[in-house]
Amino acid sequence: MASSNGVVAGTVEKTEKSDGNEGEAARQDKALGSKVKGQGNLSSKDLYFRADKIDFKSWDLQLEKHLSKVWSRGREVDDDVKKEEWDIDLAKLDIRHVLAHGTYGTVYRGVYDGQDVAVKVLDWGEDGVATAAEAAALRASFRQEVAVWHKLDHPNVTKFVGASMGTSNLKIPPKNATDEDHASLPSRACCVVVEYIPGGTLKNFLIRNRRKKLAYKVVIQLALDLSRGLSYLHSKKIVHRDVKTENMLLDAQRTLKIADFGVARVEAQNPRDMTGETGTLGYMAPEVLDGKPYNRKCDVYSFGICLWEIYCCDMPYADLSFVEVSSAVVRQNLRPEIPRCCPHSLASIMRKCWDANPEKRPDMDEVVKLLEAVDTTKGGGMIPEDQAPGCFCFAPRGP
Repeated sequence: MASSNGVVAGTVEKTEKSDGNEGEAARQDKALGSKVKGQGNLSSKDLYFRADKIDFKSWDLQLEKHLSKVWSRGREVDDDVKKEEWDIDLAKLDIRHVLAHGTYGTVYRGVYDGQDVAVKVLDWGEDGVATAAEAAALRASFRQEVAVWHKLDHPNVTKFVGASMGTSNLKIPPKNATDEDHASLPSRACCVVVEYIPGGTLKNFLIRNRRKKLAYKVVIQLALDLSRGLSYLHSKKIVHRDVKTENMLLDAQRTLKIADFGVARVEAQNPRDMTGETGTLGYMAPEVLDGKPYNRKCDVYSFGICLWEIYCCDMPYADLSFVEVSSAVVRQNLRPEIPRCCPHSLASIMRKCWDANPEKRPDMDEVVKLLEAVDTTKGGGMIPEDQAPGCFCFAPRGP
């Protein structure tokens, strides 16, 4: 049964063996084992294995692991690209529950490496609308912008933790016991992780104070937080493009932090490269609504609307439809009505920020200086509705 060089053949003959033959086979097996471990005495053409000694189950497991890695790389083409410094380890991310649903994806509450975070899953490319080319362009733009976001560090900008270009390993909590973890998760989705801010949105804060209004000092503090955050972003050549009270968060100390960079982008060298209706009606600058080229001054316009909203604790254009607003803002220079009780210094900032001509709007660093110069020691906030039911802040002026 044994060959001349002591290697056991791969077939086992069913013949009776004497005790001596069995001892010889054992010695040959032992010799084979020592040679296989060392592999120094055998060439690949001389090496044979006994079929009954091969662990096929182990081979199957190894093959399955290998194929899983190959398939994963096939699903996520970006896996072949060198990992960026902002890439997160999805194994350290624990997603708890849904916080909100937005235009560009879903926001979840979670924990990353022991830190409370908000996780936004951006479902570009699999909404049945975007073409493959459009989805690829969005992902390429997203990668470029994330490279800028992760370097941002300002007290009035939500802290960026990291991102992932692929979410095939992301564990999304099921909606109910019968759902599967990845039932609604697009394989080409992108994932953004930022610090979790517990105080809720500025919009909800204003709604809660709609009747009693805010002290003038608080109005200026919130306005300064927002203007400083935007000034910082503009200094980094980042245009937010969706500045609104719903995208501003408040922490436990009521410090405002700019959030939701879902449509933010690095400012183009040529303003004509930035076009399209991006943002929220009611806050959008006339040039954006009209489909004209725009730059960071569109954020200044939106800030002016937010400033009015912070002061009034009310919604701009509450009685008009979206179509009426967009048409009137562009064609009739429609703007929110400034209350008569609003101090002149603050009203002046509003008007400068929402000027129809972008070139006449101040830069955000100038807005910061104007707000810092506002005197809050003598009051100036709107009178609470329950204290002055007959307030004439919006009453028409005399003839």
